Amino acid sequence: MPRSSTTFVFGAVAAFTLASVVPSAAIEPTQTVETTVQCTRNDPRLTELSGMTRSAHHRDMVWVHNDSSDAARIYGIDLQSCRTVAEVDLTGVQARDIESIAGSVDAKGRPVLWIGDIGDNRDSWPDVGLYRIREPRVLGRTTRKAREYRFTYDDRPHNAETLMVDGRSIWIATWQLASGGLYELSDPSRGKVSTADRVGDVGSLITDGAISPDRSGYVLRDYLDVHFFQGLPPGRKVATLALAPQPQGEAITWTHDGAALLTASENDDRIMRMEIPWWVRAALRPPDHLVPIGG
Repeated sequence: MPRSSTTFVFGAVAAFTLASVVPSAAIEPTQTVETTVQCTRNDPRLTELSGMTRSAHHRDMVWVHNDSSDAARIYGIDLQSCRTVAEVDLTGVQARDIESIAGSVDAKGRPVLWIGDIGDNRDSWPDVGLYRIREPRVLGRTTRKAREYRFTYDDRPHNAETLMVDGRSIWIATWQLASGGLYELSDPSRGKVSTADRVGDVGSLITDGAISPDRSGYVLRDYLDVHFFQGLPPGRKVATLALAPQPQGEAITWTHDGAALLTASENDDRIMRMEIPWWVRAALRPPDHLVPIGG
């Protein structure tokens, strides 16, 4: 079914900083955020939807995956009908605990999907895996052989649920109770274990993240809120907004036009759409003359 007319209105958490727009100034406005039901799924295969990214080939579709309850496969969901229109079996993938999916392009500019087998509930794996496939143009049931990239962290093993990719630059945000870390994996190589270096801190219980279509910023989400950052990771935090309540929200992506976010949860068949307020969009793309030198 198409997007529901049901609307949820939530107050914004007071975290908008105008330092990106007006130097040395900050305000804490009270805003309302319009959130609607984009569509409602009815597919018993998607029992633990844990990651989501928009499709480059199919404008009204997102790629999703289950948590560790599923095999190595991803699904395509049509955003107008919420029907599952694609199922891709991944060969060469261990699928210990797939937790995130991200879209990008390869060196030739072709759309690719990165699948993060990065869950590690006991913080004990010596290394974890990323898998890359060309994004399928043909829908329905298909198979793709994945390229594998192994990596570890520069300090110790971590549990993670967030993967963001821009070309060959890859970022992983760890999931931790107190606060997590943001790690960068630059140009990983096949056939060896690469190292992800810590480049910043993130909040607690980060479950997903996504880079905006125009690369002006990115978001990280936890179970309650979404945090907006200007620039590519690590970037600069400019806002935090409350998300629509869901049982176990673990997925987020941007719409193609960058005007809204789509979120999903385990144990909830709804895909939610959050309109991004104008002041957040302005903070992500300030006038050039107001961007600090080096920013």
